[in-house]
Amino acid sequence: MHDSPDSTTEGMTLALSIAQRLREDVLAGRYLPGAKIRLEDIRQAFGVSWSPIREAVTRLVSEGLMIADSQKGYRVAPATRAELEETIRLRVLLEPQALRLAIALGNDAWEAQVLAAHHRLAKLESQRISGQETEQWEAWHAAFHTTLTEPCQSAILLQFCQQLNKIQDRYRRIFFAQHDVDRDVASEHRLITEATLERNADRACSLLADHIERTGRNILATMVE
Repeated sequence: MHDSPDSTTEGMTLALSIAQRLREDVLAGRYLPGAKIRLEDIRQAFGVSWSPIREAVTRLVSEGLMIADSQKGYRVAPATRAELEETIRLRVLLEPQALRLAIALGNDAWEAQVLAAHHRLAKLESQRISGQETEQWEAWHAAFHTTLTEPCQSAILLQFCQQLNKIQDRYRRIFFAQHDVDRDVASEHRLITEATLERNADRACSLLADHIERTGRNILATMVE
C-alpha cells in the first residue's frame, strides 16, 4: 500500500522542520563538536516516527554538520582548524564582493534598513552581554550582516555568504562560551556601517574583510593544532 501524496508531503515538511531545529542547535553550539546524536532522544522530543528523523539527519550529514560513525550512529561534525580557515578565506573573498554590489545597487530604503539593523545591534553592544542576551546578539548580528549585502541581486552569492556566516558563527559561539570578547567589535560594526552609508565601497569592503579575519584569527589562536 502506497502513501498518499498528502502524507508524503506532510512527512517531508516535518523532516524539514526537524532538520532546521537540529541545524540551529548545532550551529548555536548546543550540540558540541563530536557529540553523539541519540536518534531515539530526538524522536521522543518531537513525538514522531523514525522516517522524518532519518530524513532530517541525512540532510545535516549532506550539509557537513553531522557525520555517520562506524557503528551506524551519528555525531556532530568536529570543529577543525582546516574548516575554519577555509570558511574565513571564502568569507573574505565573497562577502565584501556582495557588499560592493549592494552599495552600487542599494536604494534609500536599504540604507534605512542598514541603519535600523546597526542600531539594534549597537544598542545591545553598549551593555554587558550574557545569558539570553547572547542569543539576541547572535540573531541581530546575523541580521546586520545579511542586511548589508541583501541588495547585491545575486541569490547564489547571498546563499554562499549566509551559509559561510553560519559556519563561522558556530565556531564563534564555541569560542565565546569560554572566552570574553577581546576587542571593540561594536566599533568595527559602526565603522562598516558608516562607510557603507557613505557609499565608500573600497573602505567598507576593506573594513568588512578585516572584521571577518580578526574574528577568525582570535578563534584560531585558541584551537589546538
